[in-house]
Amino acid sequence: MIIRRYLVKQVMSTSLVVISLLTLIMMGGRLIKYFGVAAQGRLDASILFSIIGYRLPEFLTLILPLGFFIGLMLVFGRLYVDHEMAVLNGSGISRIQLGRLLIPLTVVYMAVQTVLMVWMSPWGIRQFDQLTTTQAVRTGFDLVRPKEFISSGAYTIYAGALSEDRKNLKDIFFYQRATQEGKPDVMILAKEATRVQMDNDTASVVDLLQGRRYEIYPGTPQYSQAEFQSYRLRLENNKEAKFESSDVEALSFGKLWQTREDPVVASELGWRIFVPFSVVVALMLAIALCEVSPRQGRYLKLFPSLLIFASLIVALMAVKTRISKDEIGIWAYPAVLAVYAIAAALFARKQKLAPKLKKQIQRVRS
Repeated sequence: MIIRRYLVKQVMSTSLVVISLLTLIMMGGRLIKYFGVAAQGRLDASILFSIIGYRLPEFLTLILPLGFFIGLMLVFGRLYVDHEMAVLNGSGISRIQLGRLLIPLTVVYMAVQTVLMVWMSPWGIRQFDQLTTTQAVRTGFDLVRPKEFISSGAYTIYAGALSEDRKNLKDIFFYQRATQEGKPDVMILAKEATRVQMDNDTASVVDLLQGRRYEIYPGTPQYSQAEFQSYRLRLENNKEAKFESSDVEALSFGKLWQTREDPVVASELGWRIFVPFSVVVALMLAIALCEVSPRQGRYLKLFPSLLIFASLIVALMAVKTRISKDEIGIWAYPAVLAVYAIAAALFARKQKLAPKLKKQIQRVRS
């Protein structure tokens, strides 16, 4: 059908443009954050775009339904503004029938959303965690910059000079806060430090030369001092420096299904199963909210409609949090989707219901 091809072409092109713009905006902000991390020396700049590529599916799971909804609103709004909807209605084609013509395209978007949520996003998170853990996360003396105090977890390090290969440091100041109550803080002053390469060891190991080691008990005058000609220091990598991501979000669908009794797993499992249906609700909401007057312009209802659809996503996120705390069951996902779908169906039929109600009121009055 010519009308179907026309609608599909318009909606697909518009929604893809919107999705691309939203992706550039969101990923651009994330890229700026990673550039800041790389500038601090905690991330290898050569893997920045690999990280962005692995995070892309995760962002698309939220961007795709939103972009599809905005595309629908823009296309239907243009049909009203350009009087094309009036011509279609005069030919006996309502906007509900136009929505039915878009069901195949909606199914395609829903399938893409399902692939992203079930397979691509968890795979990207796993690859991201592996990349940042094995290549990007650098702690200890890797962070040192000349004549700057650098903090990494419990450590604070200062070096007066640093060689180009980052293996030799001059005028070292090292401070380590106690990790247990009652244990002393450690402060070390040394003239020189040399990196030591250790096989199969992710910690930073250095040999300190000609210095003093102090043990300090904060809040008391008690301390101890020792001089040394050579002192080997081993710094464990700071686990807090890793980029955090939920372990559950990185699990495959099969592993989630095996442990579905756990509330946190159940929340993630329901999220992956039911959120793709938000694409269907997006179509129903767009049909219900798209009507505008040609004088008003197609952007009049875009912002309030966008808030309504965003409230659906926020509600699903809130449900996910409540399920993970074992406060409600997984049934809450389809319940939220059903509420919005029923509301959209009622709004879409208001044009037909309003004249009938008006006639009934006039009959009662007469």
